[in-house]
Amino acid sequence: MKIVNDIMDQTFFLEQQNMPAGSLYVVSTPIGNLGDITYRAVHVLKAVDGIACEDTRHTSHLLNAIGIQKPLMAIHEHNENEAANALIQKLKHGERWAYVCDAGTPGISDPGARLTKELISAGYLVIPIPGASALTTLLSVAGKLNLSAQGNFQFLSFLPLKGKERSQCLSQMNLSRLPSIFYESPLRINKTLAELHEKIVDKNRAIMIGRELTKKFETITTLHIHEIPAWLEKSPETRGEFCVMLEGSLIQRFDAEETSQEVNINPIELAQVLTEHLGSKQIAEIFSKSQIMSKNAAYELALKLKRLKQ
Repeated sequence: MKIVNDIMDQTFFLEQQNMPAGSLYVVSTPIGNLGDITYRAVHVLKAVDGIACEDTRHTSHLLNAIGIQKPLMAIHEHNENEAANALIQKLKHGERWAYVCDAGTPGISDPGARLTKELISAGYLVIPIPGASALTTLLSVAGKLNLSAQGNFQFLSFLPLKGKERSQCLSQMNLSRLPSIFYESPLRINKTLAELHEKIVDKNRAIMIGRELTKKFETITTLHIHEIPAWLEKSPETRGEFCVMLEGSLIQRFDAEETSQEVNINPIELAQVLTEHLGSKQIAEIFSKSQIMSKNAAYELALKLKRLKQ
């Protein structure tokens, strides 16, 4: 009972938390539901001398909700390097400061990485206070999308907006065996999903679309790539922030040199496996991009194998 009471009034954490002076505490905050803030985060925010944040107005709303008043310092992507120097001066005098982004864990597709780099380089302690993240929130309910990869995945943050970098990123998702997770804005989600339908060769790969995670109107939708056009025609709700996870590919791209020197590929055996899951055109495209054989030859091979099974 004592521990329960201590937790409720947070004195237990005052005893347990080592809080070195002259340190920065990188504090995760809720991504939507205020109930996801941790006891430790509240304790640290109460104990520090000031709070650096991405947006002072946004952080003020959070602090007011949990009954905390502290000096605030704006540190965002446009002033991160300069503001780091100002924060260093605070730490030099033995002050403890926290850093928070607008939502979630700083440094994950949010400002914070350059700030922590500057402080660590200057010899100051940077202490993480873990908590909510849209990335891990969606991953925790991914089920079979991440089962075959045994928990491995690639996080791509926000996709490049256009050009060669965006094309390369989509190709990377198309060919990777690892599930791919990325963030997307409400203004671009429909365009991105349409591009995935166009670029992803295996139309049976699953995709999970998380919108407004942890919030009142949270939705998590799981589709196959071939179902995207029909889903978009229904004009789904696109207000709010998105986190998207694409199932890993069954086929890994082989480097041409590795294929000839290290990997012994039997095209017929590989095509026999793929015909259980893919169409002849899809197999031809995979073989061509993987430099196993020409697209025409692979297409003819796939057709013959399908006829043999009939």
